[in-house]
Amino acid sequence: MEFKTLRNIESSFKQIRLFTFVFAVLCFGVVGVVVFKSYQFAEKQRQKIYVLDNGKSLMVALSQDMSINRPVEAREHVRRFHELFFTIAPDKNAIENNVKRAFNLADQSAFNYYKDLQEKGYYNRIISGNIQQRIEVDSVVANFDTYPYDVKTYARQFIIRSSNLTIRSLVTNCSLVNSVRSDSNPQGFIIEKFNVLENRDVETVER
Repeated sequence: MEFKTLRNIESSFKQIRLFTFVFAVLCFGVVGVVVFKSYQFAEKQRQKIYVLDNGKSLMVALSQDMSINRPVEAREHVRRFHELFFTIAPDKNAIENNVKRAFNLADQSAFNYYKDLQEKGYYNRIISGNIQQRIEVDSVVANFDTYPYDVKTYARQFIIRSSNLTIRSLVTNCSLVNSVRSDSNPQGFIIEKFNVLENRDVETVER
């Protein structure tokens, strides 16, 4: 009888130890889940910007990872450079102003191309012939898998004379590197190795 009682006591201790172990494991599991969820919540809160609206109410603005918008900014940077560089009015001051703004977005390679056109008398012919030139960028194709980013731009030039309109095909390529953002360079890129691959007449329309 005493032996049976001892066995019952020993069995009860084993059950108590088992229950205690299971309870401890459950407690550690609950604590782990709470810590994990708390960390997730804290990370989400870091992605929010709280803005004071006229000192009265708080509005929440969600911040985004800058890398998400980087390809869009890169294409806009290249598009803006082409618009500034290839939009030409028959006015020396207007040409110089646009070109200077374009130089803020590119390196020496763009300046070299400008000097080459200038030495060939391209801008003088534009002014003397009262010719206007504008550009429409069709597409900007960039490879963001490697750095610096390789970019190819496809566009059309419209050369407007008093007698006719000439449409030209323009294809350029360049490399993009990251730079410091500023008022004159809001996207924070610099164009390197700028090169014109194609610039040929496609169509001439009498006016």
